Amino acid sequence: MSNIQTDIFTPFITSFKDKLTSPLTKKSISVLQINLGRRCNLACTHCHVEASPKRTEELSPEICQQLITLIKRLPQIEIVDLTGGAPEMNYGFKPLVEAAKSTGKQVIVRSNLTIYFEDGFGDLPEYFAQHQVRVVASLPCYLADNVDKMRGHGVFDASIKALQWLNQLGYGKNYDLILDLVYNPPLPTNDKFSLAPEQSKLEGDYKRFLQKHFGIVFNNLFTITNLPVGRTKMYLERKKLHNSYLEFLESHFNHNTVEHLMCRNELSVDYLGNVYDCDFNQMMNLPAKTGNGESLTVSKLLELGTLDLITEIQTANYCYGCTAGCGSSCGGALIE
Repeated sequence: MSNIQTDIFTPFITSFKDKLTSPLTKKSISVLQINLGRRCNLACTHCHVEASPKRTEELSPEICQQLITLIKRLPQIEIVDLTGGAPEMNYGFKPLVEAAKSTGKQVIVRSNLTIYFEDGFGDLPEYFAQHQVRVVASLPCYLADNVDKMRGHGVFDASIKALQWLNQLGYGKNYDLILDLVYNPPLPTNDKFSLAPEQSKLEGDYKRFLQKHFGIVFNNLFTITNLPVGRTKMYLERKKLHNSYLEFLESHFNHNTVEHLMCRNELSVDYLGNVYDCDFNQMMNLPAKTGNGESLTVSKLLELGTLDLITEIQTANYCYGCTAGCGSSCGGALIE
């Protein structure tokens, strides 16, 4: 069986596009996800963005202002989802939060938690609470050793302190202060691959352990599959596991997830103002296309006054990661 993928030739994988029974199409866009840049205080081993303290790419004032205008002008945007890197470290973070909140939109910040203890960022928990920002925080395990292996020494302890801080402010307790955690599996060391555990059961395990040992409460746990993109892809290639991991993901393809894929009602924007169907496509430089084959930018969206310009979503074989088992998205599993 032959196949051509956008990023690598994988002879034993059915192309994702061919796996679908019909083209993957957009619904009306309601989520604008903005990657503010690659600057981060951590350099996690699984990071698909390849962010680190050494990266300098970030949003420019010009693109930031375009995004603020877009957010204020288009009521179809219901959610502004801010990511990075550590989004809080990159230019434009607070202006984007405030622009979105001023127009009644939900704001999500994808936080690594440890940023609160870096110089200049100690006001963030209170700022989040003041603006009722939904915090989606990475905590890939409730055991210290597993977290530190994936994210760096001392990250677990800092994350626990940050979660306790957020709890003290009402996060995870008050209706309008939502605190969600994100689990992703450890990177495989051999070809004995596995998908994330069942989300609701794992959420119960997290809640019991964190409450018992640290007094921590939170709202939801999201399980996210490691897609072979960025550092995860490089790791798999070094271990000579990339193709076999794709085969594993394909073998667990679940067509019932397709209807619920996050790329169907969101746009992903990079720090240069380019538009993608999702954050993974952004990292693999696979831009969204209009029906005429035209790539989009934030300035083009402003010119045309709508986000609904894309008919067919651009796909690649790493899309199997979002459709394997119960599915995976920025909001966790797609189906029960």
